[in-house]
Amino acid sequence: MAKQSPAKAKKLRGEAMRAAAARKAERAASNCAVTKGEVDLDAYAEVDGAWREIGISAPARRALIDEGFYKLIDLRKVSIDVIKELHGVGPNVIRILINEMKKSDLSFRK
Repeated sequence: MAKQSPAKAKKLRGEAMRAAAARKAERAASNCAVTKGEVDLDAYAEVDGAWREIGISAPARRALIDEGFYKLIDLRKVSIDVIKELHGVGPNVIRILINEMKKSDLSFRK
């Protein structure tokens, strides 16, 4: 294989650097509606007090509120599988919810 000319190597290096910069800029541009400012966080702050008290993360609180669950007692209406499918609700949140429901002598729908 023939050796590349210095001009060709410089051109390829420049193209690679521009592509890397474009990928880096794409990763930096968040697709999250919250970080873009498209979500009114003050509206959630008014109604997420019950979830905040038991230590649930912000994305999970927003997901629960969006589904109409404002208190722990509201979760009696649904099964645990419905809650697990919500975006932002992970294993830690599920564990917290189950423990809090046991403390309050509540259970998810079967």
